[in-house]
Amino acid sequence: MTPTPIRGETHAALITAPGSGQGKSMVTAALARLHRNTGRRVRVFKHGPDYLDPMVLEVASGQPVYQLHPWMTGEAECRWRLAEAAQSADLILVEGSMGLFDGEPSSADLAILAGLPALPVIDARGMAQTFGAVALGLASYHPRMAVREVVANRIGSARHGDMLRESLPAGISLLGAIPRSEAMAIPDRHLGLVQAGELGDLDEKLDAAAAVLAEAGLDRLPARVSLEATAPAPPPRLLEGQRIAVARDAAFAFLYRANLDLLEAMGAETTFFSPLEDAEPPDCDALWLPGGYPELHANRLAANATMRAAIHHHHAAGKPILAECGGLMACTEALTDGEGAEHAMLGLLPGSVRMAGKLKALGLQSLRTDLGALRGHTYHHSELDTGETPLARTRRLAGTEAEPVFRRRGLVASYFHGYFPSAPELVAAIFRGEAWSPLG
Repeated sequence: MTPTPIRGETHAALITAPGSGQGKSMVTAALARLHRNTGRRVRVFKHGPDYLDPMVLEVASGQPVYQLHPWMTGEAECRWRLAEAAQSADLILVEGSMGLFDGEPSSADLAILAGLPALPVIDARGMAQTFGAVALGLASYHPRMAVREVVANRIGSARHGDMLRESLPAGISLLGAIPRSEAMAIPDRHLGLVQAGELGDLDEKLDAAAAVLAEAGLDRLPARVSLEATAPAPPPRLLEGQRIAVARDAAFAFLYRANLDLLEAMGAETTFFSPLEDAEPPDCDALWLPGGYPELHANRLAANATMRAAIHHHHAAGKPILAECGGLMACTEALTDGEGAEHAMLGLLPGSVRMAGKLKALGLQSLRTDLGALRGHTYHHSELDTGETPLARTRRLAGTEAEPVFRRRGLVASYFHGYFPSAPELVAAIFRGEAWSPLG
């Protein structure tokens, strides 16, 4: 089959920063809402493995948000998703991760790959003429990285904004200077932003933030870019007729849209349920317990006896269960939360987990098997204590072993979050309960 070319032209920019904590997440969300409120169709993407920012960005833009990462999702997919969006969007925004040049591959690598200009958001508190030096450094660090405009964030006064504008070298202009404002803040917790569904006033806050940006002069569109790619071939229909029940509520919500899309493209029917609210999962062939915050809802999970019994019955029957990170935590015998209270969990995997009070693992990893290498990441603040021998271990980009992967009857459980499109045959085998073998 001849690959289908895709081409589009639209306004686009990568929203980035010199480092984390500069305010780029809220600026991206507010920009999306600002332009959406003017009637424009806005598409937003997120660089790297992130579940929480995309939840807010979807509310801000009113459109689905997908992850882009040259290693995890692949270069071809990055180009394809952007080119496809450019065919109908008036504006594409890509929220970067960390600082512009941080990580491997970095946000800059994505921008260079796709041909996007970078729009750095620089926290200007306690800064005057040095603002220009920071902007110049970002613009000149890589010869193929285009930085023509910057945004000053958290300025103290109009005069402060003028000083920052005057500090910029030739070739770099100030798109806008955002004053310090409560409207530009969203609460967070140990894994990142509070989930969008937990913020009852999120729409109002986004509209208020959009108004702040409009007043600061950020209602002007970035440059137009041309984007082109090749459409991917459809995946094999390896899950035809399979019904997969996916946990989705305040305790289990870390779901890549691309993962759900792939399951359906392979023929599966996906249905959602709440381990917190429902009495039992819907009738299904397989269960998926994704990551989330089971530690914040452990008491309710422990109290839902009918749900626990139903999942036990599913497991005893040998039916497949995929448990990722928070799902793994829920599958152990007990969970000790951040307050030191112990709660009974599902007991499908011997041992227990305890919140550690600090980050225990972070980074890109892959699970290498005879059915392909599943790429993804890990990010957790708890520790697992188990005597169970893992079937496999994920590997970091440097090649060293990382997270254990357990298989017990139909259960596959790990702290590892997988990006399903990177290994569709392996994903299908997991949800069908079929054999697969790790590779060294």
